[in-house]
Amino acid sequence: MFGVVPKSLWHKLYPADENNMCNLSTRCLLVETQDRKVLIDTGLGQKQSTKFFSYYYLNGSFSLDDSLVSHGFEKESITDVILTHLHFDHSGGAVTKTLDGSYKPTFPGATYWVSGTQWHWAMEPNPREKASYLPENYEALEKSGRLRFIDQETFFSKNIQLRFFNGHTKGLMIPFIDCENHTLVFVGDLFPTAAHIPVSWVCGFDTQPLITMQEKAAFLQEAYNNNYVLFFEHDLFHECCTLKATEKGIRLDKSLTFDEFLSMQSTHIR
Repeated sequence: MFGVVPKSLWHKLYPADENNMCNLSTRCLLVETQDRKVLIDTGLGQKQSTKFFSYYYLNGSFSLDDSLVSHGFEKESITDVILTHLHFDHSGGAVTKTLDGSYKPTFPGATYWVSGTQWHWAMEPNPREKASYLPENYEALEKSGRLRFIDQETFFSKNIQLRFFNGHTKGLMIPFIDCENHTLVFVGDLFPTAAHIPVSWVCGFDTQPLITMQEKAAFLQEAYNNNYVLFFEHDLFHECCTLKATEKGIRLDKSLTFDEFLSMQSTHIR
């Protein structure tokens, strides 16, 4: 998770167990507006084999289905699914395996959105990323006719802007959500955890680490200047955070739970 950064440094901020494994979350976000319910990423899903899941030591009792129900939503009510990219831990829940062994979109009434660049990257994966792309996670979306591509940075809706980053993978699509008092950024794999905020702390999975560093530096300055709040998909210990400037660069300021962030807003975000 931290590439060439020595463990003597990173484990102080993100502890590993005795097997050097980091415990991560796959935290999704549902943005509710007057006429749309927009789900950002879908986690690993539940359709892969027991052998597949055994590689990742799943723990905890959370699931996307249960989380939606606990907040009063049904899968059928989701109007849009934004996939930041097509790696299996972000797109696995987009598709469900049926009893006859075929695959279908998990959210039958939703339109699925992915960057065109990332789609082509997944269709012809490079050797480094090939294991992260599982065709069963997205081919059924194309066959269903519910898949749409975004080819340039755009305002997806009045309060959701989609922007592209390329260091982790080509066409990584990051949502910037304009709330009443803050911009909330679903940072995805641009910053897998708060411990990745230092510019040189680059994940070993990134395909172009030098580009990642450039993107992180520019984003952090923008985020600090505009008082953005970062929403972490993979950080088990920090759900959201604000930033501050230090002698060593921009760093985490305040760690927030998502409920604490919501208490500062009137926009309905779940």
